[in-house]
Amino acid sequence: MKLWSCNFNSQLANALSIEGDYRGSISSLECGYTIATEICYPELQMFFSTSILHVHLMQWDNDNLVEQAVKKCNDIWQSIEPDKKRQCPGLLFYNELLHIFYRLRLCDYKNAAPHVDNLDAAMKADMQQTQQMQELMKELNALDQSLSRSDLLYRDRIALSEKKSMIQEQLRDMNGLSSSGCGNLEPVYFGNVRRTQVDKLLLAPPPFDGEWLPKSAVYALVDLIVVIFGRPKGLFKECTKRIESGMQIIQDELLKLGITDGVTAEVELKHSSIWMAGVYLMLLIQFLENKVAVELTRAEFVEAQEALIQMKNWFTRFPTILQACESIIEMLRGQYAHSVGCYSEAAFHFIEAVKLTESKSMQAMCQVYAAVSYVCIGDAESSSQALDLISPVYSVMDSFVGVREKTGVLFAYGLLLMKRQDLQEARNRLARGLQLTHTYLGNLQLVSQYLTILGSLALALHDTVQAREILRSSLTLAKKLSDVPTQIWVLSILTALYKELGERGNEMENAEYQTKKIEELQKKLAEAHASILHIEIISKVRFDVRQLHEMDKKRAMAGATMGVNLDIPESIGLSAPLPATSSTRLVDIDSGRRGKWRV
Repeated sequence: MKLWSCNFNSQLANALSIEGDYRGSISSLECGYTIATEICYPELQMFFSTSILHVHLMQWDNDNLVEQAVKKCNDIWQSIEPDKKRQCPGLLFYNELLHIFYRLRLCDYKNAAPHVDNLDAAMKADMQQTQQMQELMKELNALDQSLSRSDLLYRDRIALSEKKSMIQEQLRDMNGLSSSGCGNLEPVYFGNVRRTQVDKLLLAPPPFDGEWLPKSAVYALVDLIVVIFGRPKGLFKECTKRIESGMQIIQDELLKLGITDGVTAEVELKHSSIWMAGVYLMLLIQFLENKVAVELTRAEFVEAQEALIQMKNWFTRFPTILQACESIIEMLRGQYAHSVGCYSEAAFHFIEAVKLTESKSMQAMCQVYAAVSYVCIGDAESSSQALDLISPVYSVMDSFVGVREKTGVLFAYGLLLMKRQDLQEARNRLARGLQLTHTYLGNLQLVSQYLTILGSLALALHDTVQAREILRSSLTLAKKLSDVPTQIWVLSILTALYKELGERGNEMENAEYQTKKIEELQKKLAEAHASILHIEIISKVRFDVRQLHEMDKKRAMAGATMGVNLDIPESIGLSAPLPATSSTRLVDIDSGRRGKWRV
């Protein structure tokens, strides 16, 4: 009876969360947790505590409540015996992912890193075990075929039967999660798609027979998390590998749902496929978004164009399921436009992105981006528009969770103060922003951008010793990131520094290298401008989306709302000015919130 009550509270919490009644959902989960505690069932306690944390992350109302939910998960997980933990792969992944989302929301990358490592190691171990189980099942099928032969000798039949029993025992030991007749406890946020045992990441042994997300979706999510952590550090080779891996997983799953490139549209989806299609399509958009960010960082503009157009094509095919992505696409169009020197167009798309999202964080960041684009335009009116955008964000920057918005607005405000020749105040703002970025975000590109501006300010204030030291550090980081525009920016300031110091040799050597990098960038810019995709991306209009009939829209919305609003942080870009007119560009700030991501 008590297990039945737990199952009832789990299902009720699921239904309430879908309806947006987060308080009611937490109340039901707490009832389930109380019953699990009464019957001394740690795995069940862990299920309810992680689900409570999940809902708190969706509706972050109180920092203390979220922190308490995290602590409860830690305490309960530690209380479970190691042998039992090994039988709870789904709870392990669920718990680690929720901890990562929590730490990313706080911009606490240092304490999130161990969870990322644990998650990646767990995925690799599970993949290896899954492969071993598949090989054993293949061997088991071959034995069954042999045992079905009527002419098999008795001695051979006994030997094969013993081998079959041994393999079955191995599978039971590896699995340990086969269903008993108990009532199943489906996780709070799963769409109840049935698959084979090997294809599942079951939460725990019976009476659990559910999972949070399909194993393939969890694998893709782990790849995405690795990308999110690796990209700000400039680990582009690993990021590219994980983006390809994650996208391949997703495309395989979409194919199973009947979704192929350029064929299936939203109105053609089976109703039963809408929820899972939404999960995989949202993950796909996240991978493409990170691919755009990587390519823009490396000034590979043509590759960024192609990824952006892929995002646009998926969005126009599935406009209701992916409606939350329109603001992300507009923001990325702004980042691309800024990167190729189209500042007016960039500002337009950033402002459009603000209009398309309800996320205060994303609104703030896009206002910051638009402000920097206006600063780069350079006239008095544009500077006034930049101030109008920065001021409201600056006044509330301490109200956001974490420091992402604060580092962005300090960067933009410092640029504006620098343009107005308020050099010392600009230096103070930028130094504060750099300290926060270095301490919490660890984003090499943003650190490089901050250092470059501070080096320029030091030179303007005739502090040549500090300017040289700062600029060399910035150039080292820009080279590591293959960030050609920032390299050009740093080199131009270094050339001015060497000229002021009378170091003719260094000045000529530096200027020669700068010319080489400018030619490299101009070539890439010419290729980007020559592409037929360029005008489509920067044009001051939103992408045209075919409107669904009302019934089709309601149908798609019904499936879309079954997802989970996790507000998972991902990539965000920040623009930075350069002296050369052609090399002012967007710089990647770090893995930041874009808004609401349904999983």
